[in-house]
Amino acid sequence: QVQLVESGGGLVQAGGSLRLSCAASGSIFSINAMGWYRQAPGKQRELVAAITSGGSTNYADSVKGRFTISRDNAKNTVYLQMNSLKPEDTAVYYCNADLDGLGGWYDYWGQGTQVTVSS
Repeated sequence: QVQLVESGGGLVQAGGSLRLSCAASGSIFSINAMGWYRQAPGKQRELVAAITSGGSTNYADSVKGRFTISRDNAKNTVYLQMNSLKPEDTAVYYCNADLDGLGGWYDYWGQGTQVTVSS
């Protein structure tokens, strides 16, 4: 079974920083894109940032210049460094990976980690 396990969420004041981590484990043959999504109360889930296996990145306009996504392919892990956090960044953050496991290529999701930014 493949699992994505997130860590690093929490409560921080506006202007502060947090670093999220997401490790994929299980029977994994290959991982293509990995990314972070978030969902605030009453809103749809939205893409925050994504990174390909080759290191190409994509960011939501709202986080450009503040957030940085990176990955360690040897550890099947993706990170999200979040700086200059704003109250509007408050949401549950979900890790996502497009990976090839025993069942073939599939989109996997983590359980989510809460990020709360106080003003």
